[in-house]
Amino acid sequence: MYQHPKLSVRCRPGNANHHLWNNNGTWWCHLTIHLPEFQKERLRVSLETHDAGQAKQLRDALFALFGARPTVRI
Repeated sequence: MYQHPKLSVRCRPGNANHHLWNNNGTWWCHLTIHLPEFQKERLRVSLETHDAGQAKQLRDALFALFGARPTVRI
């Protein structure tokens, strides 16, 4: 069993905005973290930007923080 939180990342092909949504002009990121003892936590983080390009960079930085890269699901 792993001891550290693990980010669950699955993406559909062609969806450049995976894990992102725009809420009244502000971009947010939605992540699921798998914890020890078979628990999970859903995180919704405001990226505090109105720019889609910057939101994608911030999302990728969050993925890097957890040591994950998105995998494409077919």
